[in-house]
Amino acid sequence: MSVITISRQFGAGGKTLGRMISAKMGYTLVDTEIIQMVAEKAKVSTQWVESVEKEAGGKFLRFISGVVPKSLVDRVLDEKRGYIDEEIYVDLLHKIITKIADEGEAVIIGRGGQYILQNRDDVYHLLLIGEKKDRIKFMEKHYELTAKQALQSVEMEDRRRTNLYRKFGKKDYDHPELYHLTLNMSKVDLDTACNLACKFVESRVAYKKHITTGELLVDVWG
Repeated sequence: MSVITISRQFGAGGKTLGRMISAKMGYTLVDTEIIQMVAEKAKVSTQWVESVEKEAGGKFLRFISGVVPKSLVDRVLDEKRGYIDEEIYVDLLHKIITKIADEGEAVIIGRGGQYILQNRDDVYHLLLIGEKKDRIKFMEKHYELTAKQALQSVEMEDRRRTNLYRKFGKKDYDHPELYHLTLNMSKVDLDTACNLACKFVESRVAYKKHITTGELLVDVWG
């Protein structure tokens, strides 16, 4: 069993590629489900978790108390009055993503998987990058946005991604040394990227099985 994490610059096609890889390999795709899991463990709503992910600086409650009416906060929190801040959020992410990896055969989109699972030899980390203009075009094409909307979404999500990794205390999230495979989506199409990623993981799994059991290696590269 193995797990694949996909980190990506927004608009590079990470979610689309994740769906393609999971379908081809028969793996479970884990994306927004993580938000639901965090929310359930912290006893808060998914909107609350999304807000923690998007907020830029400092403790989230310092921010929320200054701009959101208490009545709205009360509606967001469930009846048990759950609570979550950045430290709790990161801790829960570690626990949940580790549990998903323990179960195996999953493709995990974003949320620091390349850091949380960096020391596991059954996990393969992918990074998707692309020129900004190409990422904007991707959003226009695949999400039916205008050029202006696509530009705004790419710039906003690039900031959100930076802020999220700041919570991990990380600045090197696009450094190729963190990953097994880096794909420049300005230079390869989605089908090629999917084939490359799947064949790479299959070859590594086959090799490890050969080392462990002595089973004959299969040339997955054709």
